[in-house]
Amino acid sequence: MLTAQALTKRFGDHLALDGLDLHIAPGEVFCLLGANGAGKSTTIKLFLGFLAPTAGRALVDGVEVAADPIRARSRLLYIPEQVALHEELTGLENLVYFARLGAVPDASPRRLTACLEEAGLAPTAVHRRVSGYSKGMRQKVGVALAIAKGAKALLLDEPTSGLDPQASADFHDLVARQRDAGAAVLMATHDLFRARQIADRVGVMRGGKLRLSFDAQELSAQDLEAVYLQAMVAEPAPLRS
Repeated sequence: MLTAQALTKRFGDHLALDGLDLHIAPGEVFCLLGANGAGKSTTIKLFLGFLAPTAGRALVDGVEVAADPIRARSRLLYIPEQVALHEELTGLENLVYFARLGAVPDASPRRLTACLEEAGLAPTAVHRRVSGYSKGMRQKVGVALAIAKGAKALLLDEPTSGLDPQASADFHDLVARQRDAGAAVLMATHDLFRARQIADRVGVMRGGKLRLSFDAQELSAQDLEAVYLQAMVAEPAPLRS
């Protein structure tokens, strides 16, 4: 569903992403761990077509992003750290706007209200202006769009940064439901604890390279932290490709 083949991105002399090979299947969550500047956000931007690769390919459901970015983006949904919504509109009005912009087949208020409620937004909040929404509520509008769109893949860039523990747990439950519905999920995060809870596989990036890739349940939370910290300072022996 999401495939990177020797995906590489240079900015002048800076190698931001170095020959990434990755495949995320339908119904799988892959969490990318790494410090700021490791290459996580660059990877997501390449899948979105926001950046052109220097070499290699990014594919979404078999569609090469650089060759047909609009068709590729029609198959996925991006949820950034801060979901940008129109402050003067309600949650439902925002969802109607983005659903119509994305050519969602059924963008009726009735259908989209159901999507918001499925995403966990309280019925009392559906018709409130989003200027009064918390970050967690805004993220739910993003998930509601994924539900309405029937997105085959989700790209999540630090989606739980700044959320309280309950809101973070709620968001990961929503992501797990999308995974169980068959979506492929690529999530960049700093949250090792949540990554181990939700991920099927975990990757550790440093200096633009994927240093490790392994099944999340191979390690305890404590061991994952130790492996992550080791990967940040040295070239570790790979656990699994």
